[in-house]
Amino acid sequence: MQRKLAGRRVNPIGLGCMSLSWAYGVPPAEDYALALLNRAIDLGYDHLDTANIYGLGHNETLIGKALKGRRQEFFLATKMGIVVEGPGRGIDCSPESIRRSIDASLQRLQTDHVDLYYMHRFDPKVPIADMMGAMAELMAAGKIGAVGVSEWSAAQIREAHAIHPIAAVQTEYSLWTRNPEIAVLDTCRELGIAFVAFSPVARGVLANGVRDVAALAEKDLRRTMPRFDASNWPRNAALVDRFNALAASHGVTPAQLSLAWVLSRGEHVVAIPGTANVEHLAENFAQQDWSLPEDLATELDRLINQHTVAGARYSASAQSTVFTEEFS
Repeated sequence: MQRKLAGRRVNPIGLGCMSLSWAYGVPPAEDYALALLNRAIDLGYDHLDTANIYGLGHNETLIGKALKGRRQEFFLATKMGIVVEGPGRGIDCSPESIRRSIDASLQRLQTDHVDLYYMHRFDPKVPIADMMGAMAELMAAGKIGAVGVSEWSAAQIREAHAIHPIAAVQTEYSLWTRNPEIAVLDTCRELGIAFVAFSPVARGVLANGVRDVAALAEKDLRRTMPRFDASNWPRNAALVDRFNALAASHGVTPAQLSLAWVLSRGEHVVAIPGTANVEHLAENFAQQDWSLPEDLATELDRLINQHTVAGARYSASAQSTVFTEEFS
């Protein structure tokens, strides 16, 4: 049942921690977030994923505060590379930034190492050999257990992996974001790299978590995404209604059906749904051993795919930092 990630065996469902600090709605109160993280470990979650950019360090600080005494109970991944530059954001994966960022992350996380360290985006300003060299130095120093990358292209992954092994590639993947199927998913399978799917329930859409986009909080990240605007959402909402009906007919929740589909895409795939709700935490974890029937998988593929979903997944500015291949 468990799957391989950076030389370890972990449960196929991990926890993406971002929403405890930022992005979707209003983050929960600290006491609730601390309790949720401990509840996750109690339930059996053994893979936690964070990043230095989530809440500008808040997320890592939260994990450190909540779980300092339970560090041996879970696999810990964090990321670097996205930097805030005034009102906007940039990418910095220079060796200096890599070294500086890990030390700051370790301090916030209250640990002497992380099990997996990702470059959150590809930095075209820095040679791949320089980026991978700096990450290798961190491994040699015992600060990180393995190297990961996020939203890189298949060609970039191959070039980097030839210099130093990449243990994991993290990319958005769900029924309604199929871009990894162009090249990255198979590249990871071929090279023996774990594929870590973020937003596997489509930013809450395939967990029945978005019905009225007008009700989203003012600063909710989804308000910047074309799939949620007034011209595209009605078409997408109709897909969700049909998806929810299929989940009900098979005795699982929409989130459980979405996660089962993602995990069915290969034994090298793990998923990290995020939540700021304890009930959803248990729901996501409860059916990870449920096998998706082949006929249902075929029906889902026909229902929700790159041709049926309306709108791009990111705005033009956000998409400019993503190198995962795009459908033509």
